[in-house]
Amino acid sequence: MQRVPVVSAKGKPLMPTKPSKARKLVRDGKAFGKWNKLNQYYIQLTFTPSGEETQSISCGIDPGKHYGSVGIQSKKFTLFTSHIFLPFETVKKRMEQRALMRRNRRGRRINRKLSFAQRTHRQCRFSNRKQSKLPPSIRANCQLLLRVTTELAKVYPISLIVYEYCKADVDLTNGSRNSRSGKGFSPVMVGQAWILKQLSNIAPVTKKLGWQTSNLRKHFRLPKQKHSKGDVIPATHAVDAVTLASFAFADYLPFENSGGRGHCWQGQVTITDAPFFVIRRPPVSKRQLHLMVFAKGGIRRKYGGTVTRHGIRKGDLVVAERKGIEYLGWCSGDTKTQISVSNSNWKRLGQFSKNKTRLLKRSTGLICKQLLGGRRFLPTLIATAI
Repeated sequence: MQRVPVVSAKGKPLMPTKPSKARKLVRDGKAFGKWNKLNQYYIQLTFTPSGEETQSISCGIDPGKHYGSVGIQSKKFTLFTSHIFLPFETVKKRMEQRALMRRNRRGRRINRKLSFAQRTHRQCRFSNRKQSKLPPSIRANCQLLLRVTTELAKVYPISLIVYEYCKADVDLTNGSRNSRSGKGFSPVMVGQAWILKQLSNIAPVTKKLGWQTSNLRKHFRLPKQKHSKGDVIPATHAVDAVTLASFAFADYLPFENSGGRGHCWQGQVTITDAPFFVIRRPPVSKRQLHLMVFAKGGIRRKYGGTVTRHGIRKGDLVVAERKGIEYLGWCSGDTKTQISVSNSNWKRLGQFSKNKTRLLKRSTGLICKQLLGGRRFLPTLIATAI
């Protein structure tokens, strides 16, 4: 059975409750429903409960290059699963396009009628050649995972964060027999120290390697789809995030008794049906405000930005009506008299009249949609090791 997050009157996250109890608290005026920035429903109490003690709730983070996942797990219930589209390729292409535009712009400013010595070239700056900054594409990935975790920490009392640490074989000098001299490098390795430092401000962080996640997932007999990793199903990435979060309650630990000594699985955790969210950033260009190619007369048409002419911004959640049918989606553009509405995959549903488009929620910088499918892909089981 799924659980509804609960926060106190002062905003402190408490233990989740059953949907039936949440409805009763709202009906009796002891709580009111709210939505966070992940479009997740939770309730906030209007009274001070007799006790605010919480149990252990862990957060598992499965990073990646194009896709990732964040899962929340308690000892008896799976509370949250997700499939996150990371903006690696989008940011990479925009940075390449920005470099091209900058190169062309500087080329147009040069007066080629003058000799080379008289041209207004700026001097080379060697002080900014080496910097300890993350690449923008990697930083965008880390910031999106960090933001999702931060929003979840506001409604769940997270006591531990388990992060899957990427450790690839990148050098022949490590003495490994099967090393491939750099062919095992992954962009996920870049920025791990930065995001681990940021996550430590939320809760204590522990690291697990990929083979450890695989062993525990196989011990739980959870389904895993290794091909077509972009499929929006829990079996691609969400299952790994839940497995990582389960390390707080079950692990492969050493033992010693009269019969001998060794290692075995110890602990108990129950993996159940849970809400499954699909999260992505709206692909809105905030820096490029005009098209690159000039039209007739030397005019470049407006492009990018989040402001429209009708008081609705790009990324806002809206409901639009046409021929008696209502469409729920996100604003993706506008014309003089119409507003473009797109679905969660940023595929346009159509253009609707500005007078028949109503704002529901301002943009949070995220597109989050809850899909039905937790029970379909994650079987309910009790994983016990003694």
